[in-house]
Amino acid sequence: MDLQEYAVGLDIGTTKIVAMIGRKNEYGKLEILGVGRSKSLGVHRGVVNNITQTIQSIQQAVDQAEAVSGIKIKEVTVGIAGQHIRSLQHSDYITRGNSEEVIDQSDIDTLCGQVHKLVMLPGEEIIHVLPQEYKIDGQSEIKEPIGMYGGRLEANFHVVVGQVASIKNIYRCVKSADLDLKKITLEPLASADAVLSQEEKEAGVALIDIGGGTTDLAIFKDGIIRHTAVIPQGGNIITEDIKAGCSIIEKQAELLKTKFGSAWPGENKENEIVSIPGLRGREPKEITLKNLSKIIHARVIEILENVFVEIKNYGHDDPKKQLIAGVVLTGGGSQLKHIKQLAEYVTGMPSRIGYPNEHLAGDSDAESTSPVFATAVGLVMKGLEDGYLNAKLEEQPVEEVIEEPIVEVEEIDQPEPEVQESKKRGFFENWTTKLKDFLDNAE
Repeated sequence: MDLQEYAVGLDIGTTKIVAMIGRKNEYGKLEILGVGRSKSLGVHRGVVNNITQTIQSIQQAVDQAEAVSGIKIKEVTVGIAGQHIRSLQHSDYITRGNSEEVIDQSDIDTLCGQVHKLVMLPGEEIIHVLPQEYKIDGQSEIKEPIGMYGGRLEANFHVVVGQVASIKNIYRCVKSADLDLKKITLEPLASADAVLSQEEKEAGVALIDIGGGTTDLAIFKDGIIRHTAVIPQGGNIITEDIKAGCSIIEKQAELLKTKFGSAWPGENKENEIVSIPGLRGREPKEITLKNLSKIIHARVIEILENVFVEIKNYGHDDPKKQLIAGVVLTGGGSQLKHIKQLAEYVTGMPSRIGYPNEHLAGDSDAESTSPVFATAVGLVMKGLEDGYLNAKLEEQPVEEVIEEPIVEVEEIDQPEPEVQESKKRGFFENWTTKLKDFLDNAE
C-alpha cells in the first residue's frame, strides 16, 4: 500500500495512548484500518513526565495497530494538550508588490509566516496560526481571499501557543519509538474535526472533550475557530475523589465510576448498594450508589463550571457577539451517565454527546465510533489533509531529559463489584431542588 494512501493518528493521552490507521475510501469517508491502544504510564495532565514509560506505551500501541492492519507505521500525526497550552488573538497584514495580480496561496502563506515570527514569552512556541476573517484594502469580513485583487492583505488570527520543552519531549518520545513526526496538532481541533458538522460550526458550538487528565475546549462560530483552551482537570480527578472518599484502591474506583457512576445523585435510591470485595481477606466494603454519585456530581460540576468560565471569556455574555447554539461533549468522560443533562444545567445551552462517526465510513465498528477515540479519528483526518501548517520541530535541538526508572507495579486482580439491594431503609428523600426538576424534565 502506498504511504500516501493512509495516515496514522497518535493520541498521547493521560490514561491511554491510541495509534489509529485510516484512509479515505472512494466516497471520501474515513475508513479505519487498525487501532492500537495501551495504558499511558508516563503522562500527567496531558504532559509527558516520564520519557521511557511513554516510549514503551507508544511502541505497544503502534505494534498493536500494525498487527491489526498489517501495515508498517512510519510517520504519525500527534495531538498535543496540557495545561501549558494558551491561545491569543492577533492581527497582521502584508503589502503586496503588485495589486494587479490576484491573491494566491503564497500570499496567505507569507502572512501566516509573518505571524509565526511573533515574539513569545521565554520558553514558549507557536503551535498553530489559524486565520479567521480577512480584510483586503479595507474591505472586511472576507472568508476566502484567494482569487481577489488588492494591495493590502490583513487578517485576524487565532494563535495557539505551548511550552517548547513539552513539545520537544513529545518529539523525543515519537523519535525514540522509531517514528517520524509528520504533524503536530492541538487535540481539541482534532476532536472538533471528528465530531462536529459544518452546520454546527456555522451556527456556533462549544466542543468539550473530557479526557483523563485534561478537558479541552474549542469554540466555533460562522465556521471559524474562535477560542481554544485546555483545562487541567479530567476524569482522573473524579476517580481520585472516589478512591479517597470510599477508601478503596484506584482500580476499584475507576470500575465503580464507569459501571455504576452517575453525574446526578437524584437517580439513585438510598437502598442501592455496591459491595466491594475486601483486600487480603478483609470484610467487603459497602458503598451506596447515592454517595458515589454525589462524589462524581461535585467534581463534574467543577469541571463544567471551569469550562463555562472559558466560554464566557470568549464573549458568550457579550451582546455584540452572537450566542453559540449549543455544547457537544466528547472524550471518555462524556460517557458518564447524565452528564449531558448536567452540562445543559450548568451552561444553559442544549447539548449532545459527540460521536466521531460524522466522517467515518458506514461499516466502522462500535469501538472506532466511541467518543473515547474522537481525538484519534481527528488526528487521522488531520494527517490526510494536504497543505497543513506543520510545527517545524525537526529544526530544533532535542534536549536530554533525565529518565526515571520504570517501576513494575503488580496489579491485584479484583472481582467486579456487584450491586445488591439492601433491606428497606425507611424513607426516600424528597428532592425539591431545581436541579432535580430540571433533570427530570430533561429525561
